[in-house]
Amino acid sequence: MRTEEPDHSSRSPLVRAGRFITFEGGEGAGKSTQLRRLGERLSDQGIEIVVTREPGGTPTAEAIRSYVLSGAAEPLGAEGETMLFAAARADHVDRVIRPAILRGAFVLCDRFIDSTRAYQGADGVDPELIDQLEALAIGDMRPHLTLMLDVPAEIGLARAAARRGADGADRFERETIDRHEARRQIFLGIAAREPERCVVINAMQAEDDVAADIWQAVMSRLLTQAD
Repeated sequence: MRTEEPDHSSRSPLVRAGRFITFEGGEGAGKSTQLRRLGERLSDQGIEIVVTREPGGTPTAEAIRSYVLSGAAEPLGAEGETMLFAAARADHVDRVIRPAILRGAFVLCDRFIDSTRAYQGADGVDPELIDQLEALAIGDMRPHLTLMLDVPAEIGLARAAARRGADGADRFERETIDRHEARRQIFLGIAAREPERCVVINAMQAEDDVAADIWQAVMSRLLTQAD
């Protein structure tokens, strides 16, 4: 007697363990919008989601964020800012990211280690110092997947200006297009060196198309169908 094979195509993905997804890219790349959309879609699959950001995510880290983005930390120089970001990151990992991963949640973070390399790295901070601070701040808590949302600096800055309206530009948005384009190239270089972790997403596409590419990356790398 012939039996039909079971059809698993409509089943929801099963998550094996907690996962850590970071969103990276320049100003105006659409990270916050796409992070929200991915979070909603994963929640629809019954997955616990923790949405956070860097610098930030804890009261201490949010205070550091406000201090740096206001421009008050500029007199400390790029190395001083890098140390502040590392301190914020260590608190964030210990209090938010690691506990969520250990209990099986998906953590979606707007910026993480790659932004330090792109922003402070482009400002001339020694990569060895960045490596040392990174090791202290995160230990083994590296992202399972990094989504690099790529858009030319000039277009991204125009989007950021339209988004903030009458609000003033922050410490980093005020910098030159050339500096932002240099950061874009650092992001792309990281993705090229670490393809097992990073996926470059064309953020020049329509919002729905960007979301579809992100979902495909998450499905293919982090989610599996039930047997």
